[in-house]
Amino acid sequence: MVGTVAFIGLGNMGGGMAANLVKNGFAVRAFDLSQAALAKAGENGATIAATVEDAVAGADAVVTMLPAGKHVEAVYNDAVFGAVSAGALLLDCSTIDVATARRVSEAAGAAGFAMVDAPVSGGIAAAAAGSLTFMVGGSDEAFARAQPILSAMGKAVIHAGPAGTGQAAKICNNMLLGATMVATCEAFAMAGKLGLDPQTFYDISSVSSGQSWSMTSYCPLPGVGPQSPADNDYQGGFAVALMLKDLKLASEAAAQVGASVPMGNAAEALYQMLANRGEGQRDFSAMIRFLDGQ
Repeated sequence: MVGTVAFIGLGNMGGGMAANLVKNGFAVRAFDLSQAALAKAGENGATIAATVEDAVAGADAVVTMLPAGKHVEAVYNDAVFGAVSAGALLLDCSTIDVATARRVSEAAGAAGFAMVDAPVSGGIAAAAAGSLTFMVGGSDEAFARAQPILSAMGKAVIHAGPAGTGQAAKICNNMLLGATMVATCEAFAMAGKLGLDPQTFYDISSVSSGQSWSMTSYCPLPGVGPQSPADNDYQGGFAVALMLKDLKLASEAAAQVGASVPMGNAAEALYQMLANRGEGQRDFSAMIRFLDGQ
């Protein structure tokens, strides 16, 4: 499917995603509250819309990338449902709580629209490069319709199950990521205090049972392993504030279903401490500086 896509939310992630839709032949009508973000979208080939309603009117599909569940619910209920054409496909790529995702999907169905929740993994660089992973919740039919659009923005598009399961997959994945990054940072910090050279520890652990993505693809120490935000003073990448948001969503979801997540809760507490120290905009691998006493 190549057609008109309304894209609502052009922040660090959404801007790159919308640009990749344009590159792949979609006509994109973009809206954001930030004039700077709109200007950048225009430079990347999107048509600028004055309102959400203007963006979605006549569009074949709507993609939203918004900060939180309350924004997603408001945009769809207050603007999208009443202005978008019948038969349009709705795709929410925000990371929000499972309950809100399911509630918005049910409202979309009641209004006659197919919808998927399709949160992403990969960060700002992957959004710009079109190499995101999408975890998609929705019906088989909605997933089939969404796949060409999502594939234009990512390297992997995986159907997680019915509505809400995309969000469930995202928060479970990021809870695991947050906990493994903390453990990786702990190990590097302790190895250093025990007199191990960081590169030597990396060479050993990266081919041993302690290996993880946090170790070998996103090493939290500068100059060790592949290029990562640690090599840029922990700028760029995945911000502490965003990791903390995802860990809080995971904690809330766990409480709602009675899941025991002690490691997730511990990671949340540590990232809250890091955010409280004014490190919210640094990459989440900056946790090593906190654990190492810097």
